[in-house]
Amino acid sequence: MTATDTTPLTAPDRVEHDLLGERLLPHGAYYGVHTLRAMENFPITGTPLARHPGLVAALARVKQAAALANADLRLLHPDLAAVISTACEEIADGKLHEQFTVDVIQGGAGTSSNMNANEVIANRALELLGHPKGSYEHLHPIEDVNRGQSTNDVYPTAVKIALAFGVARLNGALAELQTALAAKGAEFADVLKVGRTQLQDAVPMTVGQEFTAFAHTLGKDHRRLADTAGLLHEINLGGTAIGTGLNAHPHYPGTACRHLARLTGLPLTTADDLIEATSDTGAFVQLSGALKSLAVKLSKICNDLRLLASGPQAGLGELNLPRMQAGSSIMPGKVNPVIPEVVNQIAFEVIGSDTTVTLAAEGGQLQLNAFEPVIAHCLLKSLDRLTAGCQTLARRCINGITVNAAHLTRQTEENVGIVTALNNVIGYEAATALARQALTSRRSIRDLLLDSGRLTPAEIDALLTPARLTTPQ
Repeated sequence: MTATDTTPLTAPDRVEHDLLGERLLPHGAYYGVHTLRAMENFPITGTPLARHPGLVAALARVKQAAALANADLRLLHPDLAAVISTACEEIADGKLHEQFTVDVIQGGAGTSSNMNANEVIANRALELLGHPKGSYEHLHPIEDVNRGQSTNDVYPTAVKIALAFGVARLNGALAELQTALAAKGAEFADVLKVGRTQLQDAVPMTVGQEFTAFAHTLGKDHRRLADTAGLLHEINLGGTAIGTGLNAHPHYPGTACRHLARLTGLPLTTADDLIEATSDTGAFVQLSGALKSLAVKLSKICNDLRLLASGPQAGLGELNLPRMQAGSSIMPGKVNPVIPEVVNQIAFEVIGSDTTVTLAAEGGQLQLNAFEPVIAHCLLKSLDRLTAGCQTLARRCINGITVNAAHLTRQTEENVGIVTALNNVIGYEAATALARQALTSRRSIRDLLLDSGRLTPAEIDALLTPARLTTPQ
């Protein structure tokens, strides 16, 4: 340790070195010198790589596939490949994640994350072989675990795998929310209400139509996310540093991809142009855009729910949201729409993250984008937030919504918006005059039509029937 080194250590038990010199490692640490320096260099967010378990598991799977491929190609001794594979299997199953300690946002295009994985895997494999941690003469984190690889093909491949599984989880939560909204659409199919445009009264519709529309709009994003996930299945593993495949066997890319596809269950393919695939972040930008679209729609739906449930006395008061908690420390009896509010905030964060992803993708230079760590962090965080948000909105809000049916019926019967149904019968000008008269006299359109004698009661009933008012004619 240098004279200027003030890093606090607890029971150091081994020395490791890198190109900068020697360092002491803490007792029991599976990570090594490269990880230690990264921990010191990047005290940025306080969020370690372990907070993204899907990415840690994906890194382990990439390393496992690489070891198996190198063994197939006789570039790595089968015994070493076997213990590396076992260590990776343990990590993929959730073990040793606390050893992935580097900050999620780091310089070096993800090199620190890759080295963290190399070192943890190597030291666990050494344990399995009966050797102490750090005895790299028996199995080396770079020479063996990282053989035929570079951060520049390992890290983006692992990120894509983690994102693909994250998209699958989000789509499951989104399907649950769609189902909940569609169920409310069916439940409220016959409940008439006044539609609104620009916050002004429009024509009648049903509450069921409103909720069904919510379900349908989210269905479009469900399909968009599924399409975007396909872009994540193309990987650049085997391209090594810039996509030329330097230091990798000619058959390594295909062999490693086959192993990785089997290990993950994903339909992975090797990119046709590894140089392009190493520098391009288009799949991340497209996924980020899809997440932003979903966030915008969720936030708009939550805005509508909060507005429709406003009151209970001085607002619209059409819907009753489940009462989840006391809403004020000073106003007794107040209950707030806390579930839509929290989903709104999730949406705001996701929209901001999309801006970060866009700028980071644009900031890439020449054969590599150095900013993939912040891209990965933003996308993984957004996937987690949206998944939790969809589940929370479905389970703690949508499923428990009821309507104030009597209030809605009264509003619909008294509302002048139904005059629009008379345009093709009495003409726009006459309908406008009738609407003005109804507003000033505070009488219903039906009563004014009866008084005018222009239509019979039967004709009025036919024109103003709910089926005619709420479905295309």
